[in-house]
Amino acid sequence: MTLTRRQALLAGASLPMAAVPLATRAEGHAMTMESKLPTHRDFTLGDFKVTTLLAGSRNVENPHQIFGTNVSDDDFNAAAEAAFIPSDVARFFFTPTIINTGSDVILFDTGTDAGGLTWALNSAGYQTSDVTHVVLTHMHGDHIGGLTGDAGETFANATYITGQLEYDHWDMSGNEGFEAKVRPLADRTQFLTGGDSVRSGITAVEAFGHTPGHMAYMIESGGKQLLLMADVANHYVWSLQNPEWEVRFDADKAAAAQTRKTIFDMASTDRIPLIGYHMPFPGLGFVEKRGEGGYHFVPHSYQLM
Repeated sequence: MTLTRRQALLAGASLPMAAVPLATRAEGHAMTMESKLPTHRDFTLGDFKVTTLLAGSRNVENPHQIFGTNVSDDDFNAAAEAAFIPSDVARFFFTPTIINTGSDVILFDTGTDAGGLTWALNSAGYQTSDVTHVVLTHMHGDHIGGLTGDAGETFANATYITGQLEYDHWDMSGNEGFEAKVRPLADRTQFLTGGDSVRSGITAVEAFGHTPGHMAYMIESGGKQLLLMADVANHYVWSLQNPEWEVRFDADKAAAAQTRKTIFDMASTDRIPLIGYHMPFPGLGFVEKRGEGGYHFVPHSYQLM
């Protein structure tokens, strides 16, 4: 039998893979899968360089104990099936963001630990000493964890910025994470309220509910806008898509639901891209309004490249 050129190419291409035992290939994939996760992604917004950092990622089982705690198993499972995701496990992403204005390097949130954050930061071409400002959207542990590590304070040259209402709440709470990570930096911390600016083009937006003083930030440069929504929504299906589904982590569940609807109405109407701290990495996308009170997350492809 005479092989055609296409048959010969296909046969040749299959030989190296066929020569490798299945067990070896499987083991190799298992060993390298986590190491292949990206560390960062760069975008452009006017004159600003925006970089999202994957400071950590992990699987969490039984997500219905966290998301949609006010809906039935059937409704929760149906939403997962419609979105082509499993209902018994969720992938969590922890995504701080760098805004490089050309004169300042501003980091928003710090991940769960200094090691993961520093690794991602270095991979993106930054040293911790380059960071001029660290903005804390709120004081949950996965946002303040990277402030200090085994070597002490992570950002020796930085000024810290956070919402006054948020700081005051945790200041009176006796929370161990706040006492260990945030309070020692009090003398270098500045406070703001909604509408205040971190720097020109970076404005605080009240997004209360997830925590009492939770802030989002509107980024504007060159006539373009981008919203850092932090934890307005903690999952792109079970939280963003369904804003009235309650989330265990939200301190004021009714206020958090109203904030989601307000933010997503604005983002969808004005077609503003947003970065969500827990959205699938690289965390950037758009919100599309669907039906009565529902939304859909549209991941970024190349719009800001």
